[in-house]
Amino acid sequence: MTADPADDTRTRILRAALDLFAEHGYQRTSLRQIGERLRLTKTAILYHFPAKEHLLAALVEPLLADLERLLDAAQTQPTERARWTVLEGWVDVILAHRRPLGMLYHDIALVGRGDTYHRLITIAMRANDIIAGPDAGRRERVRAVQAVAACSDPVVFFTDVSDEVLRADMLDGVRRLLTAPTTDAAGPPEADPAGVALAHGSRPDAVPGGGAAARRRRPGRPPALGREQVEAARRMHAAGTHSVDAIAATLGVSRATVYRHLDGQ
Repeated sequence: MTADPADDTRTRILRAALDLFAEHGYQRTSLRQIGERLRLTKTAILYHFPAKEHLLAALVEPLLADLERLLDAAQTQPTERARWTVLEGWVDVILAHRRPLGMLYHDIALVGRGDTYHRLITIAMRANDIIAGPDAGRRERVRAVQAVAACSDPVVFFTDVSDEVLRADMLDGVRRLLTAPTTDAAGPPEADPAGVALAHGSRPDAVPGGGAAARRRRPGRPPALGREQVEAARRMHAAGTHSVDAIAATLGVSRATVYRHLDGQ
């Protein structure tokens, strides 16, 4: 019996790493654990991947390559067609790589500021430029960045939703974002803290928390988390990939809010 080709061993290592990262988190998984699962020595793992972060980069590589191909194809198209080619294609690519992306989403920064990091930034900037269109102003560029996030982030937070349903919801959301009317640079239609209510013809005091209380309230972090965010916070905490400070920053809430939900586990 002949030995497995080197590429097969490399693939087996990647698959085992992905499984173990899913079980224990990137930070809590060692090269020794990966080797034990495959009955390989740590030295054998290091032959293919000189450091653990190289495993992470290799797992991200297929996603980056698919996104680069998508952008190459879109750049040959007229502006409006290119915009929706990128948006719809971006959702499809993200969903195709759903498992590694959902698992590694918060660990991508660990690849460091090497080639993978620069490729990721370049891909994001290219996508933003195509979606915003030529001669785009600040608002168009801001919405382009938001659109890319809308076509990516839900995959991490809605792990129990099917590809088909999530795809429809993500594209519906991004269409609403890009077709929503812009407001004057000075602010919303009504310069009132309860502006959403006023824009729809309601009185401030008819809105929960509206009126004088709303005028006194300063904008800040939300006081609570939704169910999906709570689940995401608990997954990150259990995986050991994020500190409470990092989880709070990711979800846009205070440390106390994160602790409150973690204590309720």
